[in-house]
Amino acid sequence: MATIKDVAKKAGLSVTTVSRFLNQHPYISDDKREKILSAMKALDYEPSTVAQQMRGIKTHRIGVLISRITNPFFASLVDALEVNARKNGYSVLIIQNHNSPDQEKNCLDLLKKKIIDGLILCSVESDKNVIEKYQKYGPILLCNTSITSSSLPIVRVDDETATRDAIRYLISKGYRKIAYSTGGSFEKTGHGSRRNNGYVTAMNEAGLTIHDEWIFRHMHTYKHGQTIAHNLQSLVQNNRPDAIFAGSDEVACGLMSTLLLHGQRVPEDIAILGFDNLPVAEMLNIPLTTVNQPIDELGRISVEFLLSLINGQRYEYDSALLKSDLVIRESA
Repeated sequence: MATIKDVAKKAGLSVTTVSRFLNQHPYISDDKREKILSAMKALDYEPSTVAQQMRGIKTHRIGVLISRITNPFFASLVDALEVNARKNGYSVLIIQNHNSPDQEKNCLDLLKKKIIDGLILCSVESDKNVIEKYQKYGPILLCNTSITSSSLPIVRVDDETATRDAIRYLISKGYRKIAYSTGGSFEKTGHGSRRNNGYVTAMNEAGLTIHDEWIFRHMHTYKHGQTIAHNLQSLVQNNRPDAIFAGSDEVACGLMSTLLLHGQRVPEDIAILGFDNLPVAEMLNIPLTTVNQPIDELGRISVEFLLSLINGQRYEYDSALLKSDLVIRESA
């Protein structure tokens, strides 16, 4: 990584002159400014604080990138990450990308500017080549998300198997017309692809038809659940699914409340199955059958793994600790 000395050498100026420029000294000639800026660009140099420029000095701060803090799952996960970071003497800087690659780049730049020592990505919008190039500035770890063909270290539950088993459960209960909600675009790669594969596998195994009009894409929130409910209501009676995998408990809550409001019975008219096992899942009028995610273990292992990367140490964990399981309640 380039230093202030490298910039000075590249610009053909003294370190003192470059330092004055970086500290916005008023008496720097225009030609020297141009030389310094040109050298900084050529060296991909980012100014930092003096302490952070000193080799071996850490900020004892890690970044955590999520899509949005209002998502109850991410709120719980951030809490688990922060608790475990604090136990290890680190603070957490939380950044939301709001599903925007531009916002995500701002977060990655924090690593480049040495504002954080390492970064945990719980949501990914950028191409893998964009993200991987930032590894030269510090360690990056994926938590419960993935990037196709990426070499980044990762901690996650096997949500493909969890989804497959959830759909198999619905099939074992006699449901045959099973709808599906995803946060992505229902492609073989990209956001939500592992869960998509689990759904498709279970449906194909049972010889069941996947109807495109029963696939609900880019669904994330309570309001999206309400939208799904309205769309289901608009279908003719004999063309409605008898069960739906909601993709998240938040979506399931919006879906269930709206269906019940319109006189639908759960699970008699339609079964609803969520994902996450958030506290609200068992508080509903009709407690939600859902897939449990071991959020506390996700938080602990992710933080310990990242800190080992920051300190140049090996880290191994038991993947069995991240096993998800189906919590059977009354909605399916």
